Amino acid sequence: MLIDTADIPGGGQLRLLQYGGNFSIEFGFEELMGSCDHVSEEALAKLTCERLSNRDGDVLIGGLGMGFTLGAALAAWSPRSSITVVELVPKILTWAKGPLAHIFRDHLADPRVIIEIDDVHDVIANSKDRFDAILLDVDNGPDGLIQLENERLYSGWGLRSAHTALRCGGILAIWSAYPAADFDRRLEAVGFVVETLEIPAFIGSNDDVHHIWFATKQTE
Repeated sequence: MLIDTADIPGGGQLRLLQYGGNFSIEFGFEELMGSCDHVSEEALAKLTCERLSNRDGDVLIGGLGMGFTLGAALAAWSPRSSITVVELVPKILTWAKGPLAHIFRDHLADPRVIIEIDDVHDVIANSKDRFDAILLDVDNGPDGLIQLENERLYSGWGLRSAHTALRCGGILAIWSAYPAADFDRRLEAVGFVVETLEIPAFIGSNDDVHHIWFATKQTE
């Protein structure tokens, strides 16, 4: 059942659908986020925090989605942390406070959370030594499926901007539904130390996996 649609700035449309008790955000025939399978989205935050030297600091999340990465970040980072979520599509925030409010629970009211309706590319490009972690789940992977503009994030220039926006020892973590053979090299070319993990797409999955790149800015 179609619940609502959301126009994407610059073109395109997202659809919020309900299947029984489950919800799905879709772009065309692609599901970008579902309410029942979110293991890897939570791992994006949890595993990034585990790789940092402490649980304090400033975190940037690109893409609000259904809030699973945000919820995992709130659980992983300390009460002294700050978590900024940048969402391009205003209607996503409306859904979070409306038909998806039961999924978000009280996450948006947490005093650590700052919501910005903006392009995460611009926020990163205008930051220097600001974040301890940048978590990106703004598309289906390091390409511009939803918007060609998203490719700016994953180009050499965009990755250099992320490197600059991180503090020394900080981590850029990128979620993807598919492998990207040359992406490790792109990250390494701008100075990151790279680790790649395959995460089950859902509990019990052996063959269906998602991918996360953890790119660390070396300490000086």
